[in-house]
Amino acid sequence: MANPVVNTAVCTCAFGAAPVPLTVTSQQTVFMCGMPAATIMDGAPLTNVATFGMCSNPANPTVAAATAAALGVLTPMPCIPATVSWVPGCPTVLVCGKPLLNNTSKLMCSYGGVIQVTMTPAMTVKVP
Repeated sequence: MANPVVNTAVCTCAFGAAPVPLTVTSQQTVFMCGMPAATIMDGAPLTNVATFGMCSNPANPTVAAATAAALGVLTPMPCIPATVSWVPGCPTVLVCGKPLLNNTSKLMCSYGGVIQVTMTPAMTVKVP
């Protein structure tokens, strides 16, 4: 069983330098452990998922350009997430008509990073 994700859950990116809190904006009526429950639609860059500091993925165009300018030495650049929605979520539990986000879901960045939830305040609740 997984745990539901709620507002302020901590997320990390495989190529990011710092963890960030998730901001729930997809709904404001369903609460778990006193915080808004996240849905798979809470994956908008900079709105729901803030910048992870510096990005070190060579597939990111800004990192590739900076690395080329540094004669092939990997040069991290500021992270601007390029995301859409979380998958797979919890299709059997709907929150305002959208699948609930659980802590096993992943959010793919268009540049190749994998974003995941590393800590959710709703650790006492279990969902499928």
